[in-house]
Amino acid sequence: MSSTSRVGRSLSNPRTGDRGDIGRGQMWGRRAGALLRVRGLWPAGVLGRRPLSCSAASLAGNSSPQCWNCGGPGSHMRGDGFFCPQCRALQPPDPTRDYFSLLDCNRAFRVDTAKLQTRYQELQRLVHPDFFSQRSQTEKDFSEKHSTLVNDAYKTLLAPLSRGLYLLKLHGVEIPEGTDYEMDRQFLMEIMEINEKLAEAQSEAAMKEIESIVRAKQKELTDNVSRAFEQG
Repeated sequence: MSSTSRVGRSLSNPRTGDRGDIGRGQMWGRRAGALLRVRGLWPAGVLGRRPLSCSAASLAGNSSPQCWNCGGPGSHMRGDGFFCPQCRALQPPDPTRDYFSLLDCNRAFRVDTAKLQTRYQELQRLVHPDFFSQRSQTEKDFSEKHSTLVNDAYKTLLAPLSRGLYLLKLHGVEIPEGTDYEMDRQFLMEIMEINEKLAEAQSEAAMKEIESIVRAKQKELTDNVSRAFEQG
């Protein structure tokens, strides 16, 4: 195992910090993506994927308020939003719901990841395809779409980088891949120095020292990004 991957895997999710200067927040916004990538802060299954579109719910198809099965009203306006309140048939995903709404989170950079996981598990118990093997083909198809959407929402909101990019997209700001050239030379030099130290590390103590540096930088960047979102 490489020294880089050892440090990347050992890092935990960032914590929130004290309030600071919004002017620096905008500058750190571009830097945060690159440093969090260095850290490997994508959940399993998300590495190497383009940030998910905020219109992912449109995979669901029909947004009609009427039940496709019994014709009753209110399939997306009452109850749990997944089943018809009259016949209890599974409905198509609601294309108007974003990932935060789907997972019952405030639309913010700071999220309660424990609550996020609980909601994810609750939704999968409702819509996972394994529970629809004896239902109609229509419901089987909707179940697949619901389950995929719930998985995508959970993976996106779980990691700080993908969550931040998605939140920006909801605000009409999209940062495409391959834009790290906008970082200043000082920050790039910091990354190069860290990589060099990793390559030269010969002991566990040296590795822990590097990890401590990386954690501190990670927290500083993430706190600045969080404050920037809070202040609009």
